[in-house]
Amino acid sequence: MIPSVLFVCLGNICRSPLAEAAFRAEASRLHLDVVADSAGAGDWHTGDPPDRRAQATALGHGIDISSCRGRQVKAADFRRFTHIVAMDTENLANLHRLAPADATAELSLMLDHAGRPGQSVADPYYGDDAGFEVTWSDVSAGAAGLAQTLRARRP
Repeated sequence: MIPSVLFVCLGNICRSPLAEAAFRAEASRLHLDVVADSAGAGDWHTGDPPDRRAQATALGHGIDISSCRGRQVKAADFRRFTHIVAMDTENLANLHRLAPADATAELSLMLDHAGRPGQSVADPYYGDDAGFEVTWSDVSAGAAGLAQTLRARRP
């Protein structure tokens, strides 16, 4: 089975699209066959592109995320994806509440995969552009750790 990962933040316009982009880049670098997507716990930004600052940050690292569109987590995601990775503890708690009884996805925090268990990726939305670089650094570290774990589990 091909690993599939869903990255989740609150609105799916900042942290989770950046995490998806960082993970896709790392998986490509490792020649790891995976499926990746992102979603939000809420529906405020359904259909919206990522925040312009998130787009600029990703582009500054050579990745274009302008075609991503916000969507909300749905019950089917808990069966469709092998892993659902939350950006913070509040989103992780929401995911545990939303998970249907037949959920099969493994739930975790992004920074669990970066050797920082229980820590949250800070939400840069209400800050300045520099906060998006901090977020990029965090999600890149988590993406690298997760990709390495999935690579090690590969038959």
